[in-house]
Amino acid sequence: MNLIPSIVARQDELTAWRRQLHARPELGFEETETASFVAERLRSAGITVHTGLAGTGVVGVIEGRPGARSIGLRADMDALPMDEAGDRPWRSTIPGRFHGCGHDGHTVMLLAAAQHLAGTRDFDGRVVIIFQPAEEGLGGGRAMVEAGLFERFPCDEIYALHNMPLLPFGQAAVRPGPALASFDRFEVTIRGVGGHAAMPHKTVDPGLTMAHVVVALQALVARNTDPLQAAVLSVTQMNVGTTHNVIASEAHFAGTVRALNEATRAIIEAGFTRTVQHVAQAYGAEAEITYVREYPVLVNDAAASRRAAAAIETTLGRDGFAAAFPPLMAAEDFAFMLQQRPGAYLLIGQGTGPASPMVHHPEYDFNDDILPIGASLFCCLAAGRTG
Repeated sequence: MNLIPSIVARQDELTAWRRQLHARPELGFEETETASFVAERLRSAGITVHTGLAGTGVVGVIEGRPGARSIGLRADMDALPMDEAGDRPWRSTIPGRFHGCGHDGHTVMLLAAAQHLAGTRDFDGRVVIIFQPAEEGLGGGRAMVEAGLFERFPCDEIYALHNMPLLPFGQAAVRPGPALASFDRFEVTIRGVGGHAAMPHKTVDPGLTMAHVVVALQALVARNTDPLQAAVLSVTQMNVGTTHNVIASEAHFAGTVRALNEATRAIIEAGFTRTVQHVAQAYGAEAEITYVREYPVLVNDAAASRRAAAAIETTLGRDGFAAAFPPLMAAEDFAFMLQQRPGAYLLIGQGTGPASPMVHHPEYDFNDDILPIGASLFCCLAAGRTG
């Protein structure tokens, strides 16, 4: 590996920072303590700091040598609304709050890179350091764009990193084009006629109706979309009834839809409403549908992806570039920033074997050994010199 020695030398300090953030997780748009932590360390490095963008967002601006180039580097700060398993000394101290996706590590990697860039100024133009709130389903990336991120802090291109337990330690990946899926969510209420479980003929059973609706929805991917275009429809919540001898009058289900292109996304959305309504009507029930488009497909710019791949090879060596790593059906609101500016989203391997817990798993933990890797990659991208 060709990591920056001064960053590697700070491994213990950076690890302590990461674990401090891990123990004090904050949910989206509530990252006040984390934002203060970030702003304080940016200011201590002589970086011009702007706070309060999209609520808790923090932006730092670092001027290098004279030049017109302006590059954005982004990290997310929020935690997940879930409990952490395990008994690590740095485990979450707040019930129902857990850095189960590694945003604590992303924050520290970008902080370390920012401090190094501010100390050396060994780059042309300007680097905009972006600490984003509320990535986990709340659209903090969209909120920052709508708050005028790129009008206030112009960027020619923008990059972000994310840890990846499915990639082995010492490797990283980036791919041009669609790299992460769109994210839509749905909620459906089926209304029927309740009654005694011994007299179902006097009812319109919303539970039975819901079961048939959920099964029918699986055909949207299996028989309505191009099999060469990846898509996922997952029903993740189903609720009906309160006791064993009562047929309820309502049933509820909810879930998510993912796709790797907008045409497939539109086909599923249209088919979803059609299927739910028609199946419900066939069983004499009514359906109320809420279908919300959340995040678009994350599309990496081709030229930016080549620059990112070169930065990976410079930092990790040719064998460190996992060129064949496939797109994922997970979603990311960095997609909103990539709709506004060319850029790329990189994945950094932190897996130590088949048993490495995936992000969003209660036993997940960020691998602190990749902190210097991510920070060095950010610096390499900012410098714009590879090879």
